[in-house]
Amino acid sequence: MNRTRSSIYLIIIVILATVSARSVNNMISTTVPLVSKYQLLFTNSEVGALSALGFVATFISTSVINPFLSSTRRKKFFITASGISIPLLIAFYLSNSITIWINAIIFGIIYGIILPNLITIASMAGDRRSSERLLNIYSMSLSLSLVIGPVIETFLLTRFTYNDIFLLFVPLALPLFLVSWKFNFPESIKSDNKSSAFKSVIKNEGLISAILAITTYNVPFGIITTFFAIYAKEVFNVPRAEAYSIFIPFYLVSFSTRLLMSIRPFDFLKKPLAFSILLTAIGLSIVALAPSFEIMIIGMLILGVPHGSIFPMTTVMISRATTPAERSAANSYFIAYNNILFTVLPPPTVYWYLYYSLEFLFLCY
Repeated sequence: MNRTRSSIYLIIIVILATVSARSVNNMISTTVPLVSKYQLLFTNSEVGALSALGFVATFISTSVINPFLSSTRRKKFFITASGISIPLLIAFYLSNSITIWINAIIFGIIYGIILPNLITIASMAGDRRSSERLLNIYSMSLSLSLVIGPVIETFLLTRFTYNDIFLLFVPLALPLFLVSWKFNFPESIKSDNKSSAFKSVIKNEGLISAILAITTYNVPFGIITTFFAIYAKEVFNVPRAEAYSIFIPFYLVSFSTRLLMSIRPFDFLKKPLAFSILLTAIGLSIVALAPSFEIMIIGMLILGVPHGSIFPMTTVMISRATTPAERSAANSYFIAYNNILFTVLPPPTVYWYLYYSLEFLFLCY
């Protein structure tokens, strides 16, 4: 009974922390481009550079800082980063054309600490079956947060400006900080030679497989989160709230997919992964050829399936192939690789291909 209560308690705090962290993280990453373009009047090049800067900061945090922290320091950094996320939202609300760049760097650094550690926490549920189920619940919570956040923001945008959204999301940032004190972290690999420790993790077959798998979706996903709301508004001339609402069906399908995977985890991953890759190509093709906003939404619905399935499968790959001591470093490098993709993707050429040539979507894949 005590073990059951402990498992339920861990599930609850993982869900609370994940929904809080990811809803705020996603809001910032999708709203900063809108604020910078429509309120601070940045050029397309500056919008892309600002998004890339946040991902560069995250990459540094995940690849240089987080992998080499001891268990005690990792917990302190996690709590501190969770606390900073609250005043950071106020800083974004008050930001101007100069301070928004500083805020983007801070945003990247703190979430480079928060996100990989949440994956590690979710993978430490005990036996393999329990760990994989909690990883799927964690992934489901990510999707839940990506439904809750856009729904709230779409509603708020009918009454407030893009800039106001940061202040209004402060209550959503509080649960992460409140439960951050409850987590414990596994000790990292003990090695006097950081280079050898890095090599032992980076050569792990599970990590390599996860990186190859996530690439098939994170390339187009990086474009989707940064530019698709702008794309919908510019090309189909819909109101700002309606343009932002394209994320709702996308994340709703993603959540449903992860919910099913939480109830019944995959024992074998090859066929589900291949099917998800096929759906990515189909969804991108529909969005690329969409003659109307409604058809674009259909494409987003299809893209929600691989978004829901590929990420949890990659976290399971890492969990199956690593020891608890290796897992924090492996998850950090995994998130760092994702941020390399997100850093490369937002430059201005991407926006111009999006706006002037739908063929770019095929090239992305």
